[in-house]
Amino acid sequence: MTPPADRDDGPAVDAEERAATALAAARAGASVAADHYRTDLPVEQKDGKTDLVTRADREAEVAVLDVVAERYPGETVVAEESAGETAVPEAGAAWVIDPIDGTNNFVREIPLWATAVAAVVDGEAVAAAVVLPAVGDAYVADAEETRLVPVDAASDETPHNGEAVTVSDRADPETMAVAPTIWWNMDQRDQYAAAASEVVHRFGDLARFRSAQVTLGMVAAGSLDGTFTNLTPNPWDSVAGAHLVECAGGTVTDLAGEPWRHDADGFVASNGHCHDEVLAAARAVADVADDADEN
Repeated sequence: MTPPADRDDGPAVDAEERAATALAAARAGASVAADHYRTDLPVEQKDGKTDLVTRADREAEVAVLDVVAERYPGETVVAEESAGETAVPEAGAAWVIDPIDGTNNFVREIPLWATAVAAVVDGEAVAAAVVLPAVGDAYVADAEETRLVPVDAASDETPHNGEAVTVSDRADPETMAVAPTIWWNMDQRDQYAAAASEVVHRFGDLARFRSAQVTLGMVAAGSLDGTFTNLTPNPWDSVAGAHLVECAGGTVTDLAGEPWRHDADGFVASNGHCHDEVLAAARAVADVADDADEN
């Protein structure tokens, strides 16, 4: 993902307006999801025992789509629960949506889940919002900065009233908290174990929040110092949060250390002060995966 300051003026022309739409849409979806939170919802499995979906996911996505369609009718949508586009287009404008990132947390009544919306133009994010209604935090980024805002647009009862956030300034690995992210399937648990081992041997502490967008919000706000995976995340799990981190002054790369894109191999985000160490951890896990493939 190209840093916002380095982009041509064209794709970012209406970044502020698109950020406002992303926030409005994420708030709408989060509100619907919150109404279902800690209620007796049937839970369905999609592609695996831990790949879950509920009526809350679907209804929250409809609420997000309604806002986007009203303000930007006809633009491409890449959304987790809807049939249609599953890849970010290389040309034109698109919206990347996850109605509930962290559905496993949601159904277990763990408050770390979020509604995430990103605006993309010509394959690059220009705006994003990630709303955590059960926690009371909401992040929004245009092309220049990431801000912490109220979850509810009508609420002024919050200490977070549009203040800019930045990544942490920790540079000593032994003081850093780093989170492996994205999910390794049961037949990839050697990679999961390697990721945990890399963190506990390289950094001060390991954290795992079971939602990539929540994790990336924490990196953007400086609560967490880095996160990584050797896997290729779905765009709805990553694009919005990656934009938050970059606009908060952090670094996001692929496994090669190149600026991250929505279709890149691996995902490494950090405060930038010790990115090489986080990148090395991700590469070590990729080596484990490569060895398994060879055998």
